[in-house]
Amino acid sequence: MTQTRPCGVITITTDFGHKGPFAAVMKGVILTRFPEARIVDLAHDIPPHWPPEAGFWISRSYRYFPRGSVHLAIVDPGVGTEREIILADLDGHVFMAPDNGLLAPLLADHESAAIYRLDVAGLARHGISTPSLTFHGRDIFAPVAAELAAGRLRASDLGPRSSQWTPGWLEDPVVTRDRVSGVVVTVDAFGNLISNIDASLVNRFRSPVAQLGGHSFPMMPTYGRARPGDYLALINSFGVLEIARAEGSAAEGLGADRGAPVVVREAS
Repeated sequence: MTQTRPCGVITITTDFGHKGPFAAVMKGVILTRFPEARIVDLAHDIPPHWPPEAGFWISRSYRYFPRGSVHLAIVDPGVGTEREIILADLDGHVFMAPDNGLLAPLLADHESAAIYRLDVAGLARHGISTPSLTFHGRDIFAPVAAELAAGRLRASDLGPRSSQWTPGWLEDPVVTRDRVSGVVVTVDAFGNLISNIDASLVNRFRSPVAQLGGHSFPMMPTYGRARPGDYLALINSFGVLEIARAEGSAAEGLGADRGAPVVVREAS
């Protein structure tokens, strides 16, 4: 297998938020080891302890970065326990995350991915000292990402190859003859309810409508086609169905949040 050649770009996705120095300290560790690193914050506002949203955004965002990028994701309710850390080399990119289902959607879509289980005990030989039990982002993820991005280490240098990973927390959409059933994965800053239903599943209907919480929403090409205050469904820029409210918040107006069921069916 041809292994990914690094380009020096590192993306970081966490549930750390913007209060406190945690994300900045990780960047400091990376830059100390690899001053030429180009670090991009993908998202730090993932809901605490909710890996599915991190995996959702990474799987739909990584392709907009140059091949050779290292994608670091930390939503890690099991930090300091027996949970493992995995690395995946796929599609010209390298990914690193706790093995808690975060990378499961991405790995399921790339059967040729090379997956490795991080040998934490062996990090000392790479100059990475014993980590704390509560901040693996600083003590494991950041220095390993720096070494990968600098080209001094490859994913295959860091642990044994594996064909197993923890399944995702959310089930794939259920497809039947007359409907597709999914869930809201994330709510963006505008209050748009973003589902896990891909455009290809919506395109099977001639005149699709989306349903959530007992309400039906017409499919429209963009937000501006609805009157201010009206609700609509559309395929967003990441290729999935979302329910929105023109010039307003669908999440607040409908009282809906992550995990809410979404159904798409043929209009009556």
